[in-house]
Amino acid sequence: MSTDDERRRRDARHPRDLQRLPELLPAAESLPGIARVAASAAWHTAGWGARTSAKAWLRVGRAATSQEEAAALARDAGHAIAVVGELARTVSAGTPVGRALMSAGADLGGLVPASSSSSAAGETVDGEVVAGRLWETSAPEPPSLRDLGHELLSRSRDVWSTDQGHPAYERILSEMAPDEARILVLLLNKGPQPSVDVRTGGPIGMVSSQLIAPGLTMIGPRAGCRYVDQVPAYLNNLFRLGLVWFSREALRDPMEYQVVEAQPDVLAAMHSVKFAKVVRRSIHLTPFGEDFCRTCLVEEDAADAAFPEHGTPGDGESVGPGH
Repeated sequence: MSTDDERRRRDARHPRDLQRLPELLPAAESLPGIARVAASAAWHTAGWGARTSAKAWLRVGRAATSQEEAAALARDAGHAIAVVGELARTVSAGTPVGRALMSAGADLGGLVPASSSSSAAGETVDGEVVAGRLWETSAPEPPSLRDLGHELLSRSRDVWSTDQGHPAYERILSEMAPDEARILVLLLNKGPQPSVDVRTGGPIGMVSSQLIAPGLTMIGPRAGCRYVDQVPAYLNNLFRLGLVWFSREALRDPMEYQVVEAQPDVLAAMHSVKFAKVVRRSIHLTPFGEDFCRTCLVEEDAADAAFPEHGTPGDGESVGPGH
């Protein structure tokens, strides 16, 4: 009996299988690819599990002795259970398996492919790469400056916004020393502070006066600073942050300068030259600095109290430290 006759008899015994042959062939051809995807996914999942299980057990050990770690571990576990449940619902709703797995990985830890160049090594299901690539954690791409600008303008049009305080205040607090906070509280509560420069005087000083000691004050002792010798550096930093300004003008009350001019460092500077003179100046809070103090450094119920008035820098009046 010929081979053709045997094939015709076998087809006659199984007519239904013969009719379904066009449907079965694509599925049969895809089986090796699916098997490779499953094997690769299992391999990478096992490797990831081995790495994370060690970290998980370390967290369990810490949770046994730390109430905060125990609470954080419970929150993470609840989040993982919720993500797994969402994954099952998404797949049952018809979402491709690859896309659902990538979404779940992002929710659990921000897992993304290590590089786009490795995508060629991966297998796909419905066009989604699900295996065959290295994975790594990745932070979301930060918004552009233009996006941040548009968001800022959008917030400016929000009449229901309850934002309080300038957004730079948090950064400023992180760039200040504790003694600098004491200086600001002194300026807020006691008003502008006297400052003196010691310069060369006499007949020559009238033509060309040289600076001997700039910006001598009593701010350190009056504010209760821990490191009084660092006060010039503190004032430089507060000037850099836009919280204080240095005026060429003296305070209205000359009595404010008597204690300052009697200090040892002022007397030593005056006695270091044959002819010396004292130039009186003052140190003020800027309007920005005053609002910063009211918002960050005083109690909320005292923020609207009446504090001593500070001068506002005009043209040519505001100078830098040591000028």
